[in-house]
Amino acid sequence: MKKLTLFLSLLISLCLITDANAKKDVKKKEPAEVKKSTSSKKTYKDPLTGAEFAYISAGSFTMGSPSNEPQRFDNEKQHKVTINKGFYIQTTEVTQEQWKKIMGNNPAYFSKCGENCPVEQVSWNDANEFIKKLNTQEGKNNYRLPTEAEWEYSCRAEKITPYSFGACLSTDDANYDGNNPLSGCDKGKYREKTTPAGSLKANGWGLFDMHGNVWEWCQDIFGDYTEEPAKESPKVTNRVLRGGSYSINGWFCRSAFRFSSSPDARSNDIGFRLVRIAD
Repeated sequence: MKKLTLFLSLLISLCLITDANAKKDVKKKEPAEVKKSTSSKKTYKDPLTGAEFAYISAGSFTMGSPSNEPQRFDNEKQHKVTINKGFYIQTTEVTQEQWKKIMGNNPAYFSKCGENCPVEQVSWNDANEFIKKLNTQEGKNNYRLPTEAEWEYSCRAEKITPYSFGACLSTDDANYDGNNPLSGCDKGKYREKTTPAGSLKANGWGLFDMHGNVWEWCQDIFGDYTEEPAKESPKVTNRVLRGGSYSINGWFCRSAFRFSSSPDARSNDIGFRLVRIAD
């Protein structure tokens, strides 16, 4: 799937935002703080790919965005989530070099960016094939995609603001279309391409590019927030994408923003990062 198709899908999604929140008086409420810090310094480095991981402790947080967050979507309803078990999450997006070590090829459109740039043009199915081969080589089923809740928990890093860096997102800290920042924020640069993994600012838990650079696949089927996970059906097969990308406006890079695409969709701004099960 080409970048233009993905962007048009986003524009269509944006048109679905209701005007209700803009027209009614909103009683401002501060969302609950994240509880139980993940300030552990525990790390892991995969010997096969060289991928580095940070340990994220179990804890509870408020997932979604408050009703007064600028340019939010109705499907970002706030709700409390508890992560019952700690896990490791990759500190960067999977790089082209790491992909080549397992898959033997490089599908990236931005191959000239260098082997340390994120691999892109990989579908949800492709990402899971990579994970399958990595697990096979290791001899254990330790790796998987993050759940949507794990992703947002890790992205926020105990922050309740639109971004893990605060109310606005500087293009010095994240790679996105700085011509179109979040409402009320300053404009920045538009690089029009990916940047090397880990070359910009890390969030409070040591994770890079949780905002921008490339969209990241999550494990989940896309659906409204409910107590039970969404189930696949002939009409519902899309998988969750999070984080925004180098080509996307600032409001799509917010911690709470949700997007999805077909599990076989590929684009030059879609990649992923890994989760490793903690022993």
